[in-house]
Amino acid sequence: MSYALWKFFDELRTSYELVDLTHPLDNDSPYWSGIPAGSVELGNVVFDWGNPMLECLIQTFKFPGQFGTHVDFPSHFVKGAASSEAFGAGNMIYPLCVVDISAKVAADVHYAATADDMRAYEKIYGAIPDGAFVALRTDWSRHWPDMNAISGIADDGSENFPGWSLDALKYIYETRNASANGHETLDTDASAEAAKSGDLACERYLLSKGKLQVEVLTNLDKVAPAGALLFAAWPNIIGATGLPARLIAVTPKVD
Repeated sequence: MSYALWKFFDELRTSYELVDLTHPLDNDSPYWSGIPAGSVELGNVVFDWGNPMLECLIQTFKFPGQFGTHVDFPSHFVKGAASSEAFGAGNMIYPLCVVDISAKVAADVHYAATADDMRAYEKIYGAIPDGAFVALRTDWSRHWPDMNAISGIADDGSENFPGWSLDALKYIYETRNASANGHETLDTDASAEAAKSGDLACERYLLSKGKLQVEVLTNLDKVAPAGALLFAAWPNIIGATGLPARLIAVTPKVD
């Protein structure tokens, strides 16, 4: 007998590549400096080998919702907005667009992606499709897991890193109809944009639109700019404003 989805699965495995866009996590993994120390405790053994009740190992895992590669829900920045329970299986698969600004970031660490960058992408690859996940490739993930490098800490203690601008996000969400966005940095807003607004205005904007974002992505250089699918998953925890996530791209093979 022939089953369409099983044939599709075989095609995905043989004709495409599966790319993990997620950083591995341990007790030394970086997270936003505003989160109190002691918020991470991974792999604490609470039931050990040799227990006469049952020969097995059980651990506990303590972490903030915004830890490592993670998804942010609207309630993260908008009081009373939708939390994790509002986003189910239908929010876990997307057409994936990877907008590469890595060369501009190499020349200017403060570079913020613009609407013109989105238009330039579309001139080559076609319009960003409805429901897309738009990922910003900066190659910033190469700084992982050095917290100072990820934050771009300068001699004066300031943070310096690339990211989105408000007009770029408005383009993908208002001119186009994207469902979510992502990036390799700890924050949505480029540091220079955050300094100008005195807030994380870009992040606040997209979450106020009821959209999702995933922060601290990696391996975007291994994904085709267009034509890939993104599968995203996170724990089914009620009331979360953010959760560590696992993202897999199914991509045409990149030369």
